[in-house]
Amino acid sequence: MTKGFDNDKYLAMQSEHIRGRIDQFGGKLYLEFGGKLFDDFHAARVLPGFLPDSKLQMLLQLKEQAEIVIVISATAIEKNKVRGDLGITYDQDVLRLIDAFRSVGLYVGSVVLTCFAYQPAAEAFQTRLEKLGVRVYRHYVISGYPSNVDLIVSDDGYGKNQYIETSRQLVVVTAPGPGSGKMAVCLSQLYHDHKRGVQAGYAKFETFPVWNLPLKHPVNMAYEAATADLNDVNMIDPFHLEAYGKTAVNYNRDVEIFPVVSAMMERILGESPYKSPTDMGVNMAGNCIVDNDMVCQAAKSEIVRRYYAGLLAQKNGNGSEETVRKLELLMKQAGVTVADRKVVAAANTRAEETGEPAAAIELPDGRIITGKTSPLMGASAALLLNALKALGGIDKEIHLLSPVIIQPIQHLKVDHLGNHNPRLHTDEILLALSISAATNPTAEVAMQQLNLLKDCQVHSSVILSPVDQKTFKNLGIQLTMEPVYQFKKLFHKK
Repeated sequence: MTKGFDNDKYLAMQSEHIRGRIDQFGGKLYLEFGGKLFDDFHAARVLPGFLPDSKLQMLLQLKEQAEIVIVISATAIEKNKVRGDLGITYDQDVLRLIDAFRSVGLYVGSVVLTCFAYQPAAEAFQTRLEKLGVRVYRHYVISGYPSNVDLIVSDDGYGKNQYIETSRQLVVVTAPGPGSGKMAVCLSQLYHDHKRGVQAGYAKFETFPVWNLPLKHPVNMAYEAATADLNDVNMIDPFHLEAYGKTAVNYNRDVEIFPVVSAMMERILGESPYKSPTDMGVNMAGNCIVDNDMVCQAAKSEIVRRYYAGLLAQKNGNGSEETVRKLELLMKQAGVTVADRKVVAAANTRAEETGEPAAAIELPDGRIITGKTSPLMGASAALLLNALKALGGIDKEIHLLSPVIIQPIQHLKVDHLGNHNPRLHTDEILLALSISAATNPTAEVAMQQLNLLKDCQVHSSVILSPVDQKTFKNLGIQLTMEPVYQFKKLFHKK
């Protein structure tokens, strides 16, 4: 696929910009890292050419200067807060993040428990981490945070927090999710460093919204769509406009909190180094777009995709009608409808024709392929086989898998493993195909096409099983689904 974003330029420019910010503050920088460090698939979708691990690769260019501090709220630990995208609790994700950082050679300095109020679960987690050799620090609840600046920036506020011992120039402060207290940790460290005579500064790294793109650019609108459930709203940074006479895009939470952050930094450092929330950022993504039309198209597609995600969340009871209405408004502002996602009409038309669930995929060359439900396999499994045949130039009448192979698998599923549905799922079809490829040259040709499915668009006329959803995700396929269950039941496995 054609690239709309220069990833190599981004890595070089972003790392150099951060080095410059370190120098600006005399050699030490606390960098609040928003968004996902790993697997940033949203950025990869709206900026074709951006790699999901780009931010991690950028940090690796600063490997010798950087150390990681992971922040987690003690309240999140106590409430067993779960990451929706991974299905694991925040405390489990801290362990995952430590392993992931260490596996690529990045130094993890410590973990900070914020909003600490001696919660038993948080104390137990600290004990567990310390037994694993991880340093842990406690940051406490401060009365009147964030408005009571006089108390916060005092020995009874930040002064009560444990000082985090760091040894590198760049301290990357990250967390399992939003609301963990990353900014408070950075400012607390500035307070303690200043008292110790250590020169240090603070900056913020968030990819979206992109400050130097127009407010209603599809990339920035796609960010609003992605955070529709959080009520984030992009806006012109009024502080930046007043200070410099230039338009810059930020979002409501950063704009609202800036006067407080600025006041805190004035109390800590004597004067605030920033005149606007945009000043605090170090994001260079907007400078690395090389094909704006392609990026706009990808971002508009993402808005439609987020609309379907909102419908699905509402259906499952995890979303609201208000979120869906906001997404509909964003689609209208971006000038797109569900009809712009070609696979939607193809899948739904096929379902109407057959009276059964169906699915459709758009191949890299623009061809639309469909799959229908049959006694042997589900629509998604059939879709994968049909897509692989189309990509491999295999006649669509040729059976890649004989019923002689499929039926024993169905027998195993129903008669021995307790499944009620005999149809094969996508993972089962791919396993059967990979085994057949050992003796069947045509199946081998089909298997060789799997990597071409990455970034393809798929739509299903019904909500798919978790197994099929995971298979599409693992293949890098961008999936949407109608918010309709195949069967009218009260309980559906998630």
